[in-house]
Parts: sequence; structure tokens; C-alpha cells
Amino acid sequence: MSEDNGSTSPPPGIPQKPGKRLTLGHIADHLGISTATVSLALRDSPLVAEETRAKVKLTAQEIGYIYNRSAASLRTARSQIVGVAVHDILNPYFAEVFSALEDVLEEQGQMIFICNHRDDVNRQRAFVNTLLQHRADGLILCPSVGTSAEEINRLVDQGIPVTLVAREVPGVWAPCVRGDDLVGTRMITKHLIDQGHTRIAMAGGRRASSTGRLRNAGWRKALDEADIDPDSQIDLPELMTQADGRAAVSEILGAKVRPTAIVGFNDLVALGMMTTLRRAGVEPGPEMAITGYDDIDGADTRTPALTTIRNQPDKIGRLAALTLLRQIAGERVPNKPIVIEPELKIRESSPPPGVRLGPRLAE
Repeated sequence: MSEDNGSTSPPPGIPQKPGKRLTLGHIADHLGISTATVSLALRDSPLVAEETRAKVKLTAQEIGYIYNRSAASLRTARSQIVGVAVHDILNPYFAEVFSALEDVLEEQGQMIFICNHRDDVNRQRAFVNTLLQHRADGLILCPSVGTSAEEINRLVDQGIPVTLVAREVPGVWAPCVRGDDLVGTRMITKHLIDQGHTRIAMAGGRRASSTGRLRNAGWRKALDEADIDPDSQIDLPELMTQADGRAAVSEILGAKVRPTAIVGFNDLVALGMMTTLRRAGVEPGPEMAITGYDDIDGADTRTPALTTIRNQPDKIGRLAALTLLRQIAGERVPNKPIVIEPELKIRESSPPPGVRLGPRLAE
């Protein structure tokens, strides 16, 4: 009988020679199950009993087996990889969208590759090419400015499931899950008009994106309906971040006819403007009404609490993931927008002109 020197030997049936490649068959032989069951267990398939999955994973860990996802994808035509690309993952709104879709995809065993393309279409294209090289099962895309319908339709034509999120591209053969940006901005602008404001600026939005165009259109529609000429109001495009909002305040305050209210393209722009307005001696809310869009975490705890549009990021994220999974499963999904209704959240930042508020408004 050999002496125990403290070393750990592989389980019986597992090769002990250095350099010998471990396979699914070694785990299968050791546990007395099929290689197909081992493969399913390593992919967390619900077709394999939880106890068996645990045994397979423990054995794989003990022997140092690393699951070869590339080889598995060749056998199954599935890589269990989904790409997600957005223009600003640092925006808390997109972080919420991503969290929701990640939960749904991970429940189905999908691994996620994420790209923050920053509205650089070449960066987006490089990411998509990498996904194709890894035989990704599908793509969830908030398309960069400059994305053409043709390049997305080429993917669809190759059989790659694609779901757009937040932004549309006209003529695309893929579904899109987004909020109703026109209705939301019309709703919040109408709220300011109902409060008595007639000089209402619009701050932000990339007008080359569907979101930027639709939110600007909603602002214009509400003004037109109130017989206020949108072209007589301040309209500042391209603002997207808090830094953009801070930088735009000087133009707002230096206007020949200063607005009494500002419709921010999103909460980040609005919050950036609120900070700089206060530093300039103009109190946000009582002296300059301001609204945002998206209802990001913390919008309701600022001073003043921000009037905004709840843009349902959790619902949009879940529906985008489920829509993609339906396509991956082979279901035909209509290539039309799935539009989520927005919700107006009225808070302290949008009082009537010249009205100073008490401690808090109820939502």
C-alpha cells in the first residue's frame, strides 16, 4: 500500500498524466451518466435534476475541467451568449434597463457581453463583429446615432435575432421596445403650461436619434396645442449629461427673454442645470421651474424633488430580453415597436411662475 504524502489524486477514471486533455467523457464515466447529461448539467439545463447538476459541477471543479463553450456551440448551434449595446451605461436609467434584462437572460442560462458604444457607430460595429465571431445567439441594441437599417437588416437576414431598445431605426426588420417619448414629453410640457408657464425652454436630446426627435416633438406638440409658438422658445439640442446641463445654464440665463420653465431631455440634464442655477442665484423650482425625464434613482430626493416622467426601465428591460428569447427559440416576432406608456411624476421642481413652495409636495 502506498504511503499518503498529502497529495490529492484525481477521482478514479480521470487521467493522471500531465498534459492529458480532460473531456466530458471522463466526468460521464466517473459518475456513470451520459456525456449529453454532463453537457446539459454544465449549462444549467433544467432538464437535468438539481442533484445531478451539483455532482457534475463538483466533479468538474475537483479535476479542473473547464467547459468548452465554443465546442458546445458547434454541437448545439447555440453559444448561450447575448450581446447588449447601449450608448451610455453610466446613465442610471440604462443601468436599470440592463439590470432588468440581465435578470431575465441569466435565468435562461445566457451569458451577456456588454458594449458602451457612446454613440460611436464604428465602436458599435466592432462590437457586433466580435459577437458574430463568438457565434452569439442574439443582440439587444440601443442603436448608435448613424446606425443604418441596412446593417441591422443584414444581421436579421443572416438569422441573428435582434431586438432594439429605447431607440428606433426606421425600416429595420426587428422589434423595438421603448417608452412613448412623444407622449411623455407632451404630458410634462402640458403640466408646465397648466401651471401657467408660457416661456418654456427645451434642453437636450440628440436629434439624430429617435428619442431626441420624439421628445422634442412632444414638447412642440404641447406648445402648439396651447397656441404657443415653439420656434419662439429656447431649444438647445444635443445635451445628454449633467455636465451638458451645467454648461447650458449661462445660455438660458443670458437669453433676451428668459424662460420661466425648462423641459430637460432627461433627468441628468435637469439635475445638472439645477445645481448651476442655484450657484447663479436662481432657485430651481420657485424661480425657474424645471423637469426631467426617466425618473432615475434619487430624482425624488433632490432639493427640490424633480418632476419627471417615469419611463419604466424595468418593464422595458424585461420585455426586451423576453422578445429576444422568443426569437432565439425560433418564434417569429413582428418587427414593430412595443411602446410602454409613460407616467408623469409631479414633484416640487415645477410650481407655477413665482410660487414659493412649502416643505414638500405629494406625488
